[in-house]
Parts: sequence; structure tokens; C-alpha cells
Amino acid sequence: MAIVRGVLDVDVDVAYSEAMYVDHGFSQPLELLFGGLDRVPVVPVFINSVAEPLGPPRRARHLGDAVGRAAARLGRRVLYLGSGGLSHDPPVPRINEAPPEVVARLISEGRRLTPAQRAKREQRAIRAGRDLAAGTARIKPLNPEWDRNLLDVFAANRLAEVDDWNTEWFAEHAGHSSHEVRTWIAAYAALAATGPYEVTSRFYEAVPEWIAGFAVTHARSLNTVPEYTR
Repeated sequence: MAIVRGVLDVDVDVAYSEAMYVDHGFSQPLELLFGGLDRVPVVPVFINSVAEPLGPPRRARHLGDAVGRAAARLGRRVLYLGSGGLSHDPPVPRINEAPPEVVARLISEGRRLTPAQRAKREQRAIRAGRDLAAGTARIKPLNPEWDRNLLDVFAANRLAEVDDWNTEWFAEHAGHSSHEVRTWIAAYAALAATGPYEVTSRFYEAVPEWIAGFAVTHARSLNTVPEYTR
């Protein structure tokens, strides 16, 4: 609640939920890093990366900056996690282009798929990944150059460049699901909110079988770390 209030105090609108449904983007990093979703206190921050219309990417930077400033007042050590693919364009129906029966199914199924629906969707994605790796897919190919440029922006703390990006540029060069990097933008902006940082590790590989440019980075603040109350 302190973070929500801090963000609202600097004129960034956010909604608050007591029963937010989190997906693999939240759960898998926490499972891998800590062994579960409830091993450490967690504040999930949902950033729309799929449902159109999407706001300009600079909104993600503003949100991250506001979260970082609010979190700095908590008197605790804070780890910011941004999770999502880089360039990728999986076979996901878009509600403004899908036929009426698909739109109806998207609305009625919502986010809680049945096991059969989930299995069907997974098989569709697996086939698309195999086709992309074989060079026969109809979806947009991965864009390693776009991905590496994005990682360069983060590494050099050139986050102000984000303000000149737009949603059409994302989709044209890196696929419709590249908008997931808005979470990366927000996480780095949160880290940068209290001063300079350095990227201490960086890994990247284009993985067509997964339909994603895949990367992992780690960065730390260069400010002197005080003794926080845990």
C-alpha cells in the first residue's frame, strides 16, 4: 500500500487489487530464484503488454521510476524483477483482428483456461516454434539486432531514449509480443530512480524454437547500500 500511495502521489495512475491473478511471468522467476512465490515479501506489478490499445512505452518508464522512488522510502533492500520475452511474435489472436467467434471465446475464457484449452494453445505454440526454427513460419522472425540494442540501452542507462519509442515501432521490428519488455523498462527505471547502476552480467540468445529472443541481465545500484531493516 505504501508503494501504491507513493506512485499515486507523483501523478502516476495505478489500480490496486487484493486478489490479483498472476501468471508464469510472475511465478517462474520467483520459483527459480527463491523456490516459491511466498518465500520473500513480493509486490507484483502488472504492466499490460498484450491487450490493445497500449499506452506509449514511456509510461512504463514513468511507472518504474515512481515505484523505485516509493520503494526507496521503505527502508528495505529491494530486488526489482522484469520478466518477459524480447523480440517475439507468437500465434496469439488479437481481439481487434480476430473473427467474432474467436473474440467471444477470448472474452468468455478469460485468463483461466481449462486443461484442454491450455493443452491446445501449447501445442499451437510448439508447432509455431518448430516452423520458425525451420524457416517456414508465417509469424514475424526474431530480431537479434533489436534485442541487443535494447540491452545496450539498459546497460548504458540510456532510459530516456524510451520516451521516443512507440508501440508501432515495437510491433514492426520485434513482433506484437515484444511489448513484454515494458516490464524490463520499468524494472530498470525503478533501479535508476535512486541513482546510477551498473549491469554486472548479461546473456542473450535468439531461440526460435521458443519463439523468443531470450536474455538475462543483472544490475546493481552504485549507491552506498545502507543497513536496511529486514
